[in-house]
Amino acid sequence: MLKTAFLYDPVFLKHHPGWAHPDKRQRLTAILDQLKKTGLWDQLRHLPPQPAPIAALTAVHTADYVEHLRLASSGGGLFKPDDVTIGSPGTYDAAVMAAGAVLTALDAVMQQQARNAFCAVRPPGHHALPDRAMGFCFFNNVAIGARYLQHRYGLKKIAIIDWDIHHGNGTQHIFYSDPSVFYFSLHQASLYPPGSGQAAETGAGPGTGYTRNVPMPPGATDADYQQALAQELIPAMATFQPEFILISAGFDGHRDDPLACASLTENGFAGFTRLVMTLARTHCGNRLVSVLEGGYSLTGLAASVETHIRGLAGPGPQ
Repeated sequence: MLKTAFLYDPVFLKHHPGWAHPDKRQRLTAILDQLKKTGLWDQLRHLPPQPAPIAALTAVHTADYVEHLRLASSGGGLFKPDDVTIGSPGTYDAAVMAAGAVLTALDAVMQQQARNAFCAVRPPGHHALPDRAMGFCFFNNVAIGARYLQHRYGLKKIAIIDWDIHHGNGTQHIFYSDPSVFYFSLHQASLYPPGSGQAAETGAGPGTGYTRNVPMPPGATDADYQQALAQELIPAMATFQPEFILISAGFDGHRDDPLACASLTENGFAGFTRLVMTLARTHCGNRLVSVLEGGYSLTGLAASVETHIRGLAGPGPQ
């Protein structure tokens, strides 16, 4: 029986944008503590991630940007790509390993060494653009993963499901004209980036119709999100027929999160997970990898990741 893989590396803690920054190192240690305390830790297959090769990074990001980030991190101090994003001497190594964790997870699922996988990584990725960092993000982990699936395994149709409370503008930008990647985002309307992720943004050129944004009102509940997923995501996936599903798993929609004003609970995230698991079973032989994005209430994040992983590891066809 194949297990759910869990990918983590201590290098992720070396990305240190400052004690006051929301993307604090304790986000990951809180997750690890929760999984160990509840006994879920021992039920997972723990895979050591490998750093992403430069070729995988430059399949999404410009070579100049990758080198710029390496040099900025080697400068010995903090650096600030934008008003909310702060890098440190450990950022480049952490970001390369975060992307690499996704690739390691994809290999495990594609080679039938794991049922599915969760990547407990930082820094997050879905705001990162091809040529710059943005919104706490440096490399776009899920986008790098999608391109890797295409280049390494020849897959033709990848779905990215993003339920982070903030719109994944970087992921959308990268695939906006690409019909081989379907980007689906549920997010709080007009939160961050301002004005990004409107329902009218559906793709461009040959990618028209392969981006689906479902902006949610402030205070949206578990039931509101579940209804939106059922009404919008299920038929979209039935039409697209993905060969692999990637989740940009942000948990900052939790009702306790300080950076948003949604009303989601850990039980809601469990429901979202069950729905996406059903889609993976129906369309792509259970092939699914989930990648941590946001989530800034330590207790809310830890509880939500636990229920999410329980859903990934729960009963179902192997």
